[in-house]
Amino acid sequence: MKEKLKIAVVGAGLGGLTLAILLEKAGYNYTVYEQAPQLTRLGAGINLYPNTTQVMKAIGLLDQMLAVGNRPESWLNREWDTGRVYFAQLEDEWEEQFGAPHLHLHRGDLQSILSNAVPAHRVQFGKCLAGLDEKGGMTRLTFTDGSTADADIVIGADGVNSVVRDILLGPELPTYSGTVAYRAQYPTKLLGDYKVGSDGAKFWSDDRHPAKEDRHLIMYYLTKARDEIYFVTGSPDPNFEGLSPVDVDHAEMLEHYEGFHEDVIRLIKAAPHISKWPLLVRKPLSLWSRGRIVLLGDACHPMKPHMGQGAGMAIEDAAVLFRCIDTAAGDYSGAFDLYRANRFERTSRVQALSNRNIWMRYPTDPTWCYGYNAMTVPLVSPARQVAAGQQATAA
Repeated sequence: MKEKLKIAVVGAGLGGLTLAILLEKAGYNYTVYEQAPQLTRLGAGINLYPNTTQVMKAIGLLDQMLAVGNRPESWLNREWDTGRVYFAQLEDEWEEQFGAPHLHLHRGDLQSILSNAVPAHRVQFGKCLAGLDEKGGMTRLTFTDGSTADADIVIGADGVNSVVRDILLGPELPTYSGTVAYRAQYPTKLLGDYKVGSDGAKFWSDDRHPAKEDRHLIMYYLTKARDEIYFVTGSPDPNFEGLSPVDVDHAEMLEHYEGFHEDVIRLIKAAPHISKWPLLVRKPLSLWSRGRIVLLGDACHPMKPHMGQGAGMAIEDAAVLFRCIDTAAGDYSGAFDLYRANRFERTSRVQALSNRNIWMRYPTDPTWCYGYNAMTVPLVSPARQVAAGQQATAA
């Protein structure tokens, strides 16, 4: 049955590749279609918290990631101007409690580790999806290069600008949130002898900031050697136009972060290049699948990056979707219903909380988030979920 089933995964991002690894280990017949001509070390830094590294441990890749990325000894939530620590995350305690570490990586390094675990013949590059059509009990994928492929099920793991989502639900652009992310990554040596105060930190503004608007800056090392550093912000910009990133000069960012702690100013001034990215959002989708087509990750629940859980939710989705398919016994409509029933509430909660940007500012018990293991969490049927909801409402 597994060998006969043809699965198409659209997108070789973190969620799509995690799903591919799970399908490979279980002996499924699948192909990943990626629009890029090849995978390169593009992107930015990424936080992997214990709920994500649990999945990486289960698929046997955590040790490779630990060999490359930075396992932070400390992460501080700090006041914007004085640097006063609101809350120091309990890194060692949480690793012991949740059974997996917090890890910083460059997204490209993580993607490379994942892609190397997928046999080369399973990934086709330069495949930009143009259409999906039902053909004789199969779904036909048409690509812009004129080629086609047939699959029993199609999984849209193609990000916030998902073509699969547009085909499934109709074209609809994501919404600009009113917030931009200034980003930079560069060799730590450009800071000279200056030492930042921890492996990672988030500087939060408050009502004393002259603009009286919410803004922050996150910084952390990207490598085990701590020889590359990264910062990303959440900064209000009601006048930003378009949906694509742009390059900016230092003066613009320094104006936005005037008065911030010396660590922040030093990080900005040392950056050889700064870009500005619009943060895009969508409302939680009520429909995650139709027929033989299903979505995961940013294709159905993009969020602001303020909890460091965007990649985590895509990777969790991949793990749960795989488990649902693997237990489906051929009922893939039922598998997709089971998948949504077990993911919708959690991803909606993370999406809403991340968009509010309050996570971890002060002492927080993260058990509900970091203690979740997508590989082992019991799967609740849609019928049982509805019954539980009705009981809660009646109570």
